[in-house]
Amino acid sequence: QVEKRLELVKQVSHSTHKKLTACLQGQQGVDADKRSKKLPLTTLAQCLMEGSAVLGDDSLLGKMLRLCGEAEDKLAQELIHFELQVERDVIEPLFVLAEVEIPNIQKQRKHLAKLVLDMDSSRTRWQQSVKSSGLASNLQPSGAKADALREEMEEAANRVEICRDQLSADMYNFVAKEVDYANYFQTLIEVQAEYHRKSLALLQNVLPQIKAQQEAWMEKPSFGKPLEEHLAVSGREIAFPVEACVTMLLECGMQEEGLFRVAPSASKLKKLKAALDCCVVDVQEYSADPHAIAGALKSYLRELPEPLMTFELYEEWIQASNIPEQEKRLQALWSACEKLPKANYNNIRYLIKFLAKLTEYQDTNKMTPSNVAIVLGPNLLWPQADGNMTEMMTTVSLQIVGIIEPLIQHADWFFPGDIEFNVTGNYGSPMHVNHNANYSSMPSPDMDHTDRRQHDQARRPLSVATDNMMLEFYKKDG
Repeated sequence: QVEKRLELVKQVSHSTHKKLTACLQGQQGVDADKRSKKLPLTTLAQCLMEGSAVLGDDSLLGKMLRLCGEAEDKLAQELIHFELQVERDVIEPLFVLAEVEIPNIQKQRKHLAKLVLDMDSSRTRWQQSVKSSGLASNLQPSGAKADALREEMEEAANRVEICRDQLSADMYNFVAKEVDYANYFQTLIEVQAEYHRKSLALLQNVLPQIKAQQEAWMEKPSFGKPLEEHLAVSGREIAFPVEACVTMLLECGMQEEGLFRVAPSASKLKKLKAALDCCVVDVQEYSADPHAIAGALKSYLRELPEPLMTFELYEEWIQASNIPEQEKRLQALWSACEKLPKANYNNIRYLIKFLAKLTEYQDTNKMTPSNVAIVLGPNLLWPQADGNMTEMMTTVSLQIVGIIEPLIQHADWFFPGDIEFNVTGNYGSPMHVNHNANYSSMPSPDMDHTDRRQHDQARRPLSVATDNMMLEFYKKDG
């Protein structure tokens, strides 16, 4: 039974050793330093660190590459330590078992078989000698030759006995050491577990640093991001695209016919949205195309994951719009308004006050409260449902107009007091200096129409960068 198991254990040990060796990423049998150079993880770490040096620590990608490069290098060191341990405690003992210990026992088995043949041969020769001597004298064989044959036979039997005892001892040892052989595999799992624990600890240690760098980086895109997340990251009360577009439109778009209704140039709109996502906009470039600015504002509102007027209050808004008596309807709308989260309330207040200001120019721009509500309403409130948005919006558009129109008409009742549209005095993220220090020359919201027209005609559109030097700075800054 042991002999049968010997061959099977040898086969299993050999194949396991072969497959386990193939799992090693480092070069087998060399020291840690040499292994490190050939390790794919080390090469990756070097590549990341070189990339970090090229991009510099003043860019987010540069910081990410450096942190990841350091982490990958530490993981590579852990991997080398793990592989060296597996090699020493598992792979080498398996090799010894398959290629040395079991073959030695099998050689001894063959040697015993040879000794048995030798013993049988000696016995046969001695028996023949006895037979021939008996035929001659009918006596026991005697003489030097017979003695020599008997001694040879006894010596061969003795050698067989010693070899058989040795083989039995080795086989019993093999059976007894099965626990040790099994321990190689327990060691493999233990070493792997320790390696993965250390690797996980390394990754868990670096992840908060990576996340902190991401969160500390102010210049994050705003389109398609939750309102509160964008406000928290940028440290603003009014969403950047909302403030930027409103302040630009106050400069150059208030008398534009069909504002928010006329479709802008697709390429211009795409470029402006990308610029807003980077928090840097050149007003001068877009002052000739207020429709692109209005389109960008509509896009921002439409791409919010949740409408500015929230899913939670959707039913309440719709029910309020269905109340036939005007006074009760306005009261219900005011009640829903008061329930908006602070961030949403601030932004809807800002936007409605601007739209009310826009409708003051309705004789020129043809944008009455009703027209504004029709084109902007579906971007401020929509139901939370799957399916075709166009079909769905058709059924509720009238109700939404019935919500937005009175908000615009009675903006000062819903949101008492004047509002400073240029809240931050700049368009950029709080990381940057005030991009638009001379923006105080913007017409104040409470200026009357005649003064505003004179004011608008007297000044040319401003750039976010207040002079050529600042523009040059931004070009260099990338």
